[in-house]
Amino acid sequence: MSMENYCCSGTRVIGGETLNSPQSNPAHKDKRTGSQGENSVSGAASQPDDKISVLVADDEKMMLQLLSMSLQRLGYHVMTAENGLEAVELFDRHHFDLVLLDVLMPGMDGFTACAEIRKRSDIPVVMLTALSRPDDIVRGLEIGADNYIIKPFTFKEVEAKLRAILRRTNFQNNQYVFQIIERGDIRLNSELHQVTVSGAVVELTGTEFQLLHFLMTHSDQTVSKEELLEAVWGYDSTDGSNLVEVAISRLRKKIEKDPARPDRLLTVRGIGYRFSSARPLKPETTTAGHKLQPQSTLPAYRSSVTATESLDGEKIIAAY
Repeated sequence: MSMENYCCSGTRVIGGETLNSPQSNPAHKDKRTGSQGENSVSGAASQPDDKISVLVADDEKMMLQLLSMSLQRLGYHVMTAENGLEAVELFDRHHFDLVLLDVLMPGMDGFTACAEIRKRSDIPVVMLTALSRPDDIVRGLEIGADNYIIKPFTFKEVEAKLRAILRRTNFQNNQYVFQIIERGDIRLNSELHQVTVSGAVVELTGTEFQLLHFLMTHSDQTVSKEELLEAVWGYDSTDGSNLVEVAISRLRKKIEKDPARPDRLLTVRGIGYRFSSARPLKPETTTAGHKLQPQSTLPAYRSSVTATESLDGEKIIAAY
């Protein structure tokens, strides 16, 4: 295990309150390419350098107008779309720091639009939805949305969640240092925004990358859901734990050999999670006809889980 920190004069840091644009933000990876640079969009229109740019998509014109006016009063640069396809087309032509997507839109819905945006970038996406069923909310989070707001809502709720996301992003920009962290067979490179498992590159969203980074820097320590909500999402415990549980589940699918029996991202019942720095156990082997039994290093798994615990994985370990 090793952890190395690299700082230099070329570190991408912005002082004050100005937020980095997506193409220079180390916390967010943009997969689009163009003639203006590796992460630029060909022909992208310019936007005010001192304003955070937000894309809002909603088929309800009154809602779209209210959201646009309210965000502009807060100093954001706002562009709007009335359906998912228009939102994706605007995203391809302009740079944004955050996206608000309504779920129920004609043609391309918000779920599909979010999936398309995730193919291009991992900037924050917040879903606006009248679908309050847990399955619908989980679906949006599993596609790659960072959060959701259920209609009807107050604009104060929208403002609070956007500020939390952007505050977290801006803090990470200002605190950014180049890091290479190795725990077991997982290597995280913050400069390249890259994670490898046993040498193979794993694609993570911005939130998943930040979640893994926090857990790896607190390896072998039990971290509560409330701590993760505050550190990764910038929210307090009143926002619930679904965000953490779904993100952990998605992360396990990407870094665990068997997400149902995780070796790295362990659930500590009633508390939270722990990242194990130990390398996963090798498969059992036989010698001279005798089966070798590996020593148990973890408490036994429970045979079942409760409904409130099922979002983050199939198996739970007891706290100790």
